[in-house]
Amino acid sequence: MVLHGGPVFDHQYLLPDLDRLADPCRLIYYAQRGRGASLGKVQPEDVTLASEIGDLERLQAHLGLQSVALLGHSWGGVLAMEYAIRHPERTSHLILMNTGPVSHDDYMFFRSERHRTAPHDMERLAAMSSTPEYRAGGLEADAAYYRIHFRSTLSSPEQLDRLVRSLRANFTPDGILRAREIGERLMSETWWASEYDIFPELARLRVPALVIHGEHDLIPVECARHVAEAIPGARFVLLEGSGHFSYLEAPDAVRKTVVEFLA
Repeated sequence: MVLHGGPVFDHQYLLPDLDRLADPCRLIYYAQRGRGASLGKVQPEDVTLASEIGDLERLQAHLGLQSVALLGHSWGGVLAMEYAIRHPERTSHLILMNTGPVSHDDYMFFRSERHRTAPHDMERLAAMSSTPEYRAGGLEADAAYYRIHFRSTLSSPEQLDRLVRSLRANFTPDGILRAREIGERLMSETWWASEYDIFPELARLRVPALVIHGEHDLIPVECARHVAEAIPGARFVLLEGSGHFSYLEAPDAVRKTVVEFLA
């Protein structure tokens, strides 16, 4: 079961590249509540960390699955760990790909590193986020924002362009605005909360875990190593030359690593 990142996107940006895993595995994708294809009439106040976990639980029950391997990318990695902590008996494996931080301290470290390593990009992002076009959810302004946000983690301009086009494939301007509010609500419960820290819970987890991270990921490698060190028996794999989208930049290595782990 694939948990996409963001938390302001839907699963579209993972396709079709992650489908390379569909040969050895049965892949289940879904758009998290209120984002992209799951927008419907969802309002931002309908979405919390508890509702995210509940949706995943209900989806698993609806499909009649007693347990699943969870593959979480970026924010999806955080959601996968939050679910596994609450439902270890329903989680057969954890695959954490370019996962986000799991504590407020590591999130702040990530932010400080971004400002240190890409100060001009951070200044441009701050300026762009205050423009009328961006604040209105304009598709072109939103694409321009993420082209800057992700350009330091993707070495190929062609891959960057394709990624940016796919981020909002199922979104309207209204959907973008609602997704941003949802993202802020979820981040206020996790990364932005000074007390947020699930390392103690991860230390008690007994689920086989694989942590895949890119050498040039915009999320510092230290954050991923902390996760791998916290989960007993977790395997850590660092992909050289790869950034935040390992499945896109190193598809063969990702497939080989995941298949070996599940086997």
